[in-house]
Amino acid sequence: MDIAAKVTSQGQITIPKKVRDALGIKTGDQVVFRVEQHRALLARTPNLLDLAGTVEVPPAKRGVPWDAVRDATRKARTRARH
Repeated sequence: MDIAAKVTSQGQITIPKKVRDALGIKTGDQVVFRVEQHRALLARTPNLLDLAGTVEVPPAKRGVPWDAVRDATRKARTRARH
């Protein structure tokens, strides 16, 4: 499906209704643009709160502050690259 939209002077576009319907985009949803060479792909991002409770967290990791989780993940990625 190819549908055109115009860019406003503010750099904004309206996502055409057919595209919103096809992607299930509703008011308040967030979207992501991925630029690949001279194209941009648009996708609706999932609501992460909808995933709450779908992944079991080991007891030892429950209650760990988010900053600590993020720091440990970054350190692990850094070690993996070297």
